[in-house]
Amino acid sequence: MTRIVIVDDHPVVREGLVAALDGRNGIEVAAAFGSAEEALHTPADVIVLDLELPGLGGLDAIPRFTAPVLVLTAYGTDEDIDRALAAGAKGYMLKGAPLADIERAIAAVARGESALDPRVASRLLAPRLRLTPREREVLRLVAAGDANKEIARKLRITERTAKFHVTSIFNKLGAENRAQAVAIAGERHLL
Repeated sequence: MTRIVIVDDHPVVREGLVAALDGRNGIEVAAAFGSAEEALHTPADVIVLDLELPGLGGLDAIPRFTAPVLVLTAYGTDEDIDRALAAGAKGYMLKGAPLADIERAIAAVARGESALDPRVASRLLAPRLRLTPREREVLRLVAAGDANKEIARKLRITERTAKFHVTSIFNKLGAENRAQAVAIAGERHLL
């Protein structure tokens, strides 16, 4: 049996996970808590942890657990994924994942392996897009519908410099126009 501890501050999610996982495919739910502080010293083979928690947040709690951590969260931004894995999480699943995938992830983490939601894995394997802070500012203004002249005025740069930034953003995103750049940026959580 793989003993797990579930940590999620939403009672309906926590209770739903207990009901769905306890006794299924060799999983025993040892305990379920609404905060990381409550769970820190509970023996388990795997900690199933949400990132957004009151008090001690999930990211800060990860290195404090002695058992391996499987993050199960609704948040899948590149920054959240990077920070959770850097903190020592052995797995990262999104709450929209099928129950069978969550079970497989728990089993993998219990065996000392890594487990990633396929949506997370594809983002990690995709080339990382790096926009400069100024390009991010320009992108937000493009998304707001501002023309180069207006971007230049708001950022106190020349119109030529604004156009340079817009062109650079298009090239990095692989976009041909402003609408496409905004759509791609939205898909990649850059806005």
